[in-house]
Amino acid sequence: MARPMLKCVFPSCLALSLGLGSLQAQSQKNIVTVDSITLVPGLHTHLPIAMPTTRPGSREALAKMAASPFARSAGNLASTNTSAQGTGLRFPADLQYHGGPVVAFAQNHSVFLNATAACPPNSCFGDPIGFLDDLERSEFIRVADQYVGARASHRYTNGTNFAVSNYTPSAGPGKPFTNLDLAIAAYFLASESGGFGFNHIYHLFLTPGQDVCLGSTFTVCYSPDNNDTWFFCAYHGGVQDSSGNVVLYTVEPYQNVSGCNVRPGTPNGQVADSTDNVLSHETIETITDPLGDAWWNQRNALLYGEEMGDECIFLYFTPTDVFYDPSIVRLNHKQYALQPEYSNSQHACRANPD
Repeated sequence: MARPMLKCVFPSCLALSLGLGSLQAQSQKNIVTVDSITLVPGLHTHLPIAMPTTRPGSREALAKMAASPFARSAGNLASTNTSAQGTGLRFPADLQYHGGPVVAFAQNHSVFLNATAACPPNSCFGDPIGFLDDLERSEFIRVADQYVGARASHRYTNGTNFAVSNYTPSAGPGKPFTNLDLAIAAYFLASESGGFGFNHIYHLFLTPGQDVCLGSTFTVCYSPDNNDTWFFCAYHGGVQDSSGNVVLYTVEPYQNVSGCNVRPGTPNGQVADSTDNVLSHETIETITDPLGDAWWNQRNALLYGEEMGDECIFLYFTPTDVFYDPSIVRLNHKQYALQPEYSNSQHACRANPD
């Protein structure tokens, strides 16, 4: 996602450590249940990078330096350069490298916060764990190879997954989570399971009805129940402790709501394909721009700040609503509805590296 106007930095804070003394493994999807919490100090968050909702109001809150699903199609953006830097054909949608780290290989960890009998881990969202496995075995994810300098197959495998119970927002029960709340959860799962560093990505899934905001002012949020503060569908970010240990994470609130879901009629239904469409977007952008200082567009005014997924968001309009409009792609012999990703080498939105 392209960088938002807000930058949330917390030099220090009280954090929640997730004690793993009462773990129970669910072998089918390698899900470990976490139900014990203790206090530990000292975290700060990196830039959270948000994906706007399709609702038009999101353009006002996340303008200029943020992703816009209303940006022009990347396939029609070639232009002629006559600047002092040289002459010849230029492609304004091409991304530039800004010197930061990338993720050449990693384990994915799905984290289901406050799952219930009505919304059980994994199946409530379709099958994101299975999707990540199919994504890793596909050509689709290899569009990112050109940005990370790695070519080998099977570099983004599934690791241990978690179901976290009794995790209450810092603002209190029934309130939105903040980015800091979710950064804390990702950090301590990593700290207790040995998953620090750029080779682990934690994907945090929120149950239906649970809102999340980028900061403690609760003004820029995923909040389908409050149009005044609803500006994004999902985001990715990072958190770091005083010793320099980094944890990468993505946040996927429940996506099958108007403003975040894909068009009707996709292969796996709107719940699963809405989840997977955003999950693939956030995963691949975490790989190519984990902390907001690697690959993003700096040279085009319309696309400034956009990452490789942002430039390939397409929309489907009906008389009463607007949906994300993904492509139908095959991953590991199964069909999914996913938006393509921008390829510098092809100067276009692609679902494979060729």
